Amino acid sequence: MHKLLPYELAAQELTPIEKIGQLFMPAAFINDSEEEIKILERLISENHIGGLCFFHSRASAATNFEGKKKIVYNEQSFETLQKLIQRYQNKSKHRLLIAIDAEWGLAMRIENTPQYPYALTLGAIKDNNELVYQVGKNIAYDCKQAGIHYNLAPVLDINNNPKNPVIGYRSFGEDKINVAQKASAYISGMQSEGVLASIKHFPGHGDTATDSHLGLPIIKKTKEELLDNELFPFKKLINEGIDSVMVGHLCVPALSNGKEIPSSISKDMIKGILRDELGFEGVVISDALNMHAVSKNYPIQGELEWLAFDAGNDILCFAEEVEAGMEMILKKATNRQIEESFARVWSLKEKAIRNEPETSSLLSTPESLNEKIAKSSLTLVQGTENDITSFREKGFIGFTNTMISENPFFQMITKENSFHMHSFLDTSLEKIGELTKKEENLLMAIVPPQAKPIHDFGFSKTEIDLFNKMIHTKNVVLYFFGNPYALELFDYKNANAVIMAYQNFNTFQKVAATHFLGKLAAKGELPVHLK
Repeated sequence: MHKLLPYELAAQELTPIEKIGQLFMPAAFINDSEEEIKILERLISENHIGGLCFFHSRASAATNFEGKKKIVYNEQSFETLQKLIQRYQNKSKHRLLIAIDAEWGLAMRIENTPQYPYALTLGAIKDNNELVYQVGKNIAYDCKQAGIHYNLAPVLDINNNPKNPVIGYRSFGEDKINVAQKASAYISGMQSEGVLASIKHFPGHGDTATDSHLGLPIIKKTKEELLDNELFPFKKLINEGIDSVMVGHLCVPALSNGKEIPSSISKDMIKGILRDELGFEGVVISDALNMHAVSKNYPIQGELEWLAFDAGNDILCFAEEVEAGMEMILKKATNRQIEESFARVWSLKEKAIRNEPETSSLLSTPESLNEKIAKSSLTLVQGTENDITSFREKGFIGFTNTMISENPFFQMITKENSFHMHSFLDTSLEKIGELTKKEENLLMAIVPPQAKPIHDFGFSKTEIDLFNKMIHTKNVVLYFFGNPYALELFDYKNANAVIMAYQNFNTFQKVAATHFLGKLAAKGELPVHLK
């Protein structure tokens, strides 16, 4: 394993173009072809690239995330990732800084790896940030086993827009203090394993209804409003000494002297607000520069990379025009600009690589921690514990929108309560009508088909109408395993009781069943306000 030169030596030995190369972090893809791998190897060795950001495949990355391209399942993704990281490291003269988005674990990008709950689930936990610390610690441990130094997490966006298509469940919630505290605990857990964090997406992507992968969101709040709310968590974490801030692609005229310009290329926002007003002295990393919020507006090769660097980004993430960008920066940047960014980036690499272990295939085991989180986050949204006890004792039938065979919630309850279970997937509307005619009490276990609000979270109009009819005409106890915002599609306030379980993991379903059976109290609190 080749070592990283000390900064003082590197500052003397590297040429200006080599120092510029250290600021580039192009994308690497786990499922690339051999031809694509060799192209990236050449880019690394010929241009002195400083780091790589890993994605699963070209079909799943950034701007393609909402697309139609088929994502290939690769059971050996983790092993492939380990081998690729080593292969790319061997092509680099100086140790590469390896990054990934692992907000809820490597499972965000890699099959067959540990998955932890979404940030919104963690946001429902009251008075037990130790669990969030442990999530950060476990995720960082897994990153190290792969050879990853830099987890581009957590999200500090305050999600106060139910229609947000890209943040939502990735946010700890809508309360600025809760978001800041949960993020701080998560980061402390990561730091305990020596893995770098990056808070994102400055200056706050929560209150938008546009996906910046596809277009430029515009936030029309005043500077005072933003400082009081969206920027509050960023300020708190900066004061705690965070390593890195990722700047999003957001148009916020109040922070850019009225200009309608993406934050990622705004000197007013990066050098003015982030550096001067908030006092951040660490590494600024851009959000992916291939995202359509910026990329489609700059057709000249290298221009976007130059603008992002000139605005104050030290690391250019997912830069697609590496060679042209490097040449333009060399031509236009001052020596001071290059040296300052290089110093920050190299210091960050020194910190990361100092804690670099030998990799292994031994990953964390999430089951026990996830069970504790499930018990701490379970939230009684509507009704009382007594309502559920009374409902249970009177008898009921069960309905779910998943396969019965894949429903641990129902299966666990049947061990103690005999009841008939039915799936909407294999029961006709006519049959449902007959079944519900004979029974007043309905236990519903609903799983939103998707976590994002696009197309009503994947629910059909027929499903929504059917669920609402049941809620209005029957005594319904509803357990909901998904994004709480999806509850707004239903007249949930008319149900006898509504319990939010947040995740559809087996562990969360079993904990929810334990609650229904009266053996566990719901201790969580909704992290967002519902209509």
